[in-house]
Order: sequence, then structure tokens, then C-alpha cells
Amino acid sequence: MRQPLVAGNWKMNGSSDSIGALLDGIKAGMGGIHTAEMAVCPPFVYLPQVAAQLAGTAIGLGAQDVSDRESGAFTGEVAANMLTDIGCKYVIVGHSERRSLYGESDDFTAAKFAAARKAGLVPILCVGELLEEREQGITEQVVARQLDAVIALEGVGAVGGAVIAYEPVWAIGTGKTATPEQAQEVHAFIRGRLAALDAAVAERVQILYGGSMNPGNAAQLLAMPDIDGGLIGGASLKPADFLAIGMAANT
Repeated sequence: MRQPLVAGNWKMNGSSDSIGALLDGIKAGMGGIHTAEMAVCPPFVYLPQVAAQLAGTAIGLGAQDVSDRESGAFTGEVAANMLTDIGCKYVIVGHSERRSLYGESDDFTAAKFAAARKAGLVPILCVGELLEEREQGITEQVVARQLDAVIALEGVGAVGGAVIAYEPVWAIGTGKTATPEQAQEVHAFIRGRLAALDAAVAERVQILYGGSMNPGNAAQLLAMPDIDGGLIGGASLKPADFLAIGMAANT
């Protein structure tokens, strides 16, 4: 049975003081979570602070992005081995905001995925469709294209050591959420596509839902057979909300 993972993507939010208080609140409520692994992905500049504050806890640390390069003259970039050096376990790659706002291609995302794995990080690979793509009925084509770019570069076996997050772009930060049935349909498609290549990989890979999961809808979403947790945005900035989602994963 796959362990649920609930990962908070804090995006470009917070200060030293507010992040300290947020983590204190999360840590204080972890006793009620018995099943899910919890993880947080703060902005780069706060990673050392968060790593220190998480020491001795079961909460995983992740970064929001990573360079496709190992080292060198790449101003502003952060290498995967730098992230492992300060205690990161996870890193988000291919988030829709990186793809849509900064023009990151499927191939570039796959290169970041490869760099993360080489350094020993667990990539959280984001895939998902725009509203117009859903309306055109090409959700599966879009998701398959994004997934296949990674498989072409790294092989399907590499996916077994990663996490996939399905994030319908139209449901991120909009207050809209895919119905549990809509989300399950895409999660099942992803798992089925992997199963056609390697049944064992498909069975063990965690597939998270990343479209405005919150305390009000988490239980229904997490009850779906192929939804193994959540990549949480806004709700992860409120300890009570983030913990409630983790508790919804208790079995």
C-alpha cells in the first residue's frame, strides 16, 4: 500500500518570523497524523532556517525548483547537490507556474528531473492541463506528453523513485477544484500509462493531487483509489488547514 504524501508548496510567501510561527504550528499538531508523510517546500532563502527547525521531526524538506546543471557559471541557479547538502529530500520540478510564466519546456523539466535524481533528491514531477486544453478534450494528450518527456530521458524505472503531482492548471489558486471523479480519472490515466511500461513502477509511484486541495475537499479526494496525497498551495500556509489535510489521509 502506498503511503500518502502531503507536501506544502509555500511558493513566494513568508518571512523569517512568519515561517517560524508556521512551522511551530505544524509541528505542534503532528501528533494527530498517523498515516501521511508531511513535507514542506519553502522559498530557497529560508531552506536553512526550515531545515534547522525541522531537525528531529518526521517532516520532510523540499525545494520549489532546481537547476538542470551541476555547477558553474549559472548566476542565480541552485544546484541539486546544494539542496541535498542542506537536508532536502524532495524538489518540485515542472510546476505549472514554471512552465507557463517562465516558459520551461517538457524537455527542460525532464533535465531538471534527471539532475535531481542524480543528486539523490526525490523529484515531485508536476503535470497538468490548461483550462483551454481541458475544454478541447486533450487533457490526456497533454499529461502524456509531459510524462513521456521524462520517461524518454530517464526511463520508466526512474519514475518509480519519484512522485507525480497532477495539477489541473485551471484549479490552482482559483478556488476551483476538480471533482474527485475528474481528478481520479486523470490519476488513473497516469498510472495506466506507466503500467503499460512497468506494472511495478505504476503500483508503487505516489500520484498527488495539486489543484486547490483544502480541508473541505481533502477527504473525498484522498478516498479515490489512485490519489495518494496532495501538493498543497494556499492551505499549506495555515497550520490548521495543512494539518487537517494530513489528518484526512489517516486510515
